[in-house]
Amino acid sequence: MSDLRVKIAQMNPIVGAIKSNTSRATEIMKAAESEEIEILVFPEMFITGYPALDLILEDHFVHANMKAVMQLAQQSGETITLIGAIHDDGRDTYNGVAVLQHGKIIKWIHKSLLPTYDVFDEWRYFKPGRDNQPLRIRTRTGRKLALGIHVCEDLWDEKIDYKICDILAKQGVDLFINISASPFQTKKYDERSRLVINKVKRFNKPYIYVNQVGGQDQLVFDGQSLVADAHGNWIHVSPQFEEDIVDLDIPLNRAVEAPFEYQHPPIEEELFNGLVLGVKDYFRKTGHSKAVLGLSGGIDSALTACIAAEALGAQNVLGVAMPSRYSSAHSLEDAVLLAKKLELDYIEIPIESIHQTFQESYLAHLGAEVDGLPEENLQARIRGNILMTLSNRDGSLLLTTGNKTEIALGYCTLYGDMSGGLAVISDIGKRAIYHLADYYNRFRDEEIIPRNTIDKPPSAELAADQVDPFDYKIVAPLVNRIIEEHPHRQVLIEEGYDADLVDDLIRKIRLAEYKRQQMPPGIRVTSKAFGIGRRMPIVNHYDH
Repeated sequence: MSDLRVKIAQMNPIVGAIKSNTSRATEIMKAAESEEIEILVFPEMFITGYPALDLILEDHFVHANMKAVMQLAQQSGETITLIGAIHDDGRDTYNGVAVLQHGKIIKWIHKSLLPTYDVFDEWRYFKPGRDNQPLRIRTRTGRKLALGIHVCEDLWDEKIDYKICDILAKQGVDLFINISASPFQTKKYDERSRLVINKVKRFNKPYIYVNQVGGQDQLVFDGQSLVADAHGNWIHVSPQFEEDIVDLDIPLNRAVEAPFEYQHPPIEEELFNGLVLGVKDYFRKTGHSKAVLGLSGGIDSALTACIAAEALGAQNVLGVAMPSRYSSAHSLEDAVLLAKKLELDYIEIPIESIHQTFQESYLAHLGAEVDGLPEENLQARIRGNILMTLSNRDGSLLLTTGNKTEIALGYCTLYGDMSGGLAVISDIGKRAIYHLADYYNRFRDEEIIPRNTIDKPPSAELAADQVDPFDYKIVAPLVNRIIEEHPHRQVLIEEGYDADLVDDLIRKIRLAEYKRQQMPPGIRVTSKAFGIGRRMPIVNHYDH
């Protein structure tokens, strides 16, 4: 029997853009038909984009989605098309796969395992599918196939009794197909590929996994669609963080003659590229083109500027230095050098006179100037106001530059350095910031981020001789553990961490929740980011 001709469409849809998503699907369907493709596969919820969240609760949105599916069905020919969409059967809504052929919807397949952890809340919108049967269908070549079609989470069943692939395999399957919208996080490819290969080796059937790509609000989808033969060899692995529409010949029983060799990128490379895609798509999909950010001469703002320049083009990024009486000469020099190396637009707006005007007003009305923490925060808020004014002036989007460690501990200023439209590195711990800075200089084969910026002790420079009050080599990994794994304090102490330090960090993280709930959206790249996937109460007296 000849190999199966398949086209996979690893695509970047836009949530809510039903017409344009459908238009793109139409173009690909026409190409597949002319190329005599037997099966065409799109990602999960491609018609609506994923995640559509509470748009799904609006009846007219669901109806527009159903109308689009019908339009695509009417245009279908002999190619079997699988496309993700909402299925409304008149009683319930499902996360579904519409199977299109010969001008009609052949069948709806429903997602069975609806995730409700971290960033997912699908039980809020959908009813789970329970009628799991292979789709028995004839391709344009007359080939009869039993397709084991399932959706995203249906693959992630190792800790669940209701195993979709097992149910399908028992009824006889020639080929497994999973359409997915699985967001990126570190080590996600390793887990996905392991799950796919385990299914292949267990059932001795080929497997097609087609994933969404692109940035959507706080999420980044990495693509990396996978196709394996029945013997566990890779036929194809799609590139990370880019669209991939590719035609493949898939052997149904024999091993592929030349297995695909895939080398997964180093973690710093994929983190950096994921952040670049997150920024690029956030701007593109919200209609922004220009960014502004403060350049302090520190490593956080330097890395944010590099990400923005790669995502938007240096000509679309304005870097603003705002020196104060506490700013060191080398910090200003580092900011100037970075802007020059990146070829950013760059301006300097000293804040000393503004700061002094505030102090004179406080002296006149309160009887004394402010000092200590209020004075430090005053400087940050002056800078935040300057940056927001520049943002308002031309519609550019302000990028905040706080890292995950600082934001976790509340070492940041509301309405100051937390002001903005996108928190680019809010899911990157302080130690990883240094690794990414070194990576970027290696990637560019040039010292774009000045060596002094990387080597000098970090400081907010809001007071004389100030340095950050943390040993980041210890604190940053520990904060990551607390946020991402939430172990009991006693576990950390038994591992060797100082008890006072553990208690202090847990307390700081708990108390800073009110700040984080007012911060701009950040880009999620780890297993637990601040934002929609972490829902902690502001009023929280739990002390463990």
